[in-house]
Amino acid sequence: MHLLIGIYHDQVTQMNPKQLKVFLAVARTKSFAEAAARVHMSQPAVSLSIKSLEESLGGRLFTRTTRTTHLTPEGEALMPIAKSLLASWADAEHELHQRFTLNMGKIALAAMPSFAASLLPKGLLKYRQKHPNIKVEVHDVLADTVVELVRSGQIEIGISFAPENDHELNFHTLFNDRFIAVVPSESPLREIKELTWRQLLDYDFITLQRPSSVRSMIEEALFKESIDLQVTFDAHQLATIGRMVAEGLGVAVVPALCERQMKEQGALCLPISAPIIARNVGIITRAKTPLSIAAEAMVDTLIETFSDEGAQ
Repeated sequence: MHLLIGIYHDQVTQMNPKQLKVFLAVARTKSFAEAAARVHMSQPAVSLSIKSLEESLGGRLFTRTTRTTHLTPEGEALMPIAKSLLASWADAEHELHQRFTLNMGKIALAAMPSFAASLLPKGLLKYRQKHPNIKVEVHDVLADTVVELVRSGQIEIGISFAPENDHELNFHTLFNDRFIAVVPSESPLREIKELTWRQLLDYDFITLQRPSSVRSMIEEALFKESIDLQVTFDAHQLATIGRMVAEGLGVAVVPALCERQMKEQGALCLPISAPIIARNVGIITRAKTPLSIAAEAMVDTLIETFSDEGAQ
């Protein structure tokens, strides 16, 4: 038995399911002629298949006379192995068929919090309606972490701002997101039709803690305009910033994706310019790694749902 298993591991690349099916048919019927009828092959083809299997394994599986066919001890040992291999093969075929037809499977995606907490549920609902048997694992993490998770292969799909000059990644733009000002509901700024950064920064400024791509974009844009940014408060979550603004602790600037979240916290959202800060939001995937069928379907759903919508 142990010898046969060792031979099997060395020769597994030469065996195939068809040979094993023929072997089991002969073993069960003890007749090459009856086995041929069962597997819908000619008797010479059955004989040739058994001979090829024996040669690949290195020994006789049957003893044959003019009237009888019997298994050798090695053939007896192969019986349960053949049954197990064919069952595993059938299970593998079934599972892959289910995956290719999107009847089963699992995908993981990462999205920056501003998208995960606003638009993503709409896309997930549409995907669920189309493919109810696919499990989806969502990681809501910082924009830079989204990029790293995709680059490392831990996640198939990321949703974030466009990464800078990264040839390892593909980026498909969904929409352009313009940053907006967030102020207390009773702020005097609500009366200004064209709010500028210099007007906004007369008030205490609240922003995300480093490292944050949102904070980096704000700092870079203001540096180019020679505008001094003094931060009074910083926090880790956008929801916290929205609530701090609503309570009158200061003002903030966030992606327009967050507008609904900011309003739910009780803050007022206003357009802001001089300078305008805007970045493309889109889907990030690895450039040289094909997506699973389930992940491809998710990308198609996200594009269908969000392209050209902006933060609506």
